[in-house]
Parts: sequence; C-alpha cells; structure tokens
Amino acid sequence: MLYVSVTNNLKRRVYEHENELDFGFSKKYNCHNLLYFEEFRSINLAIKREKEIKGWRRDKKDALIKSINPQFNFLNDKLKSM
Repeated sequence: MLYVSVTNNLKRRVYEHENELDFGFSKKYNCHNLLYFEEFRSINLAIKREKEIKGWRRDKKDALIKSINPQFNFLNDKLKSM
C-alpha cells in the first residue's frame, strides 16, 4: 500500500507514522516507512502535486519512486540525519 500526503514537517510526520500516532489511513494499512518525498516552497503547489500523484495508477507511482529510490529502500533513517 502506498500513502500519499502533504505535510509542513516531514520529520515529524515520519515519526508519527513510525510510532502509530496517526490514527487514519497509515495506521489502518501499516504505512510506516518513507520511500519518496518532494519539497515545495508553496503549500498550494504541494497540494496540487499530491492530488496529481493520488490520481495515478500504482505502476506510475512505482516508477516515480524508482526514479530516485530504485531499491525501494526506507528513507526514514536518512531523513533523520538530514
């Protein structure tokens, strides 16, 4: 299962997912690991991109992830060191 969302604090959001502090979709489907992210200076552009990606089929989402993370490695620890 892939989870697509917008946040203004990615480190906090990953922490919430890892520790099951989010009681919605990610907890229900055990989405705890970061595979891909994009950064935007504008929340409006971020929301537009989120909606675009959510409209894609799974194979297109997989290709997007593979474009920067070919092995589908979890990026949680890498994010913590940034």
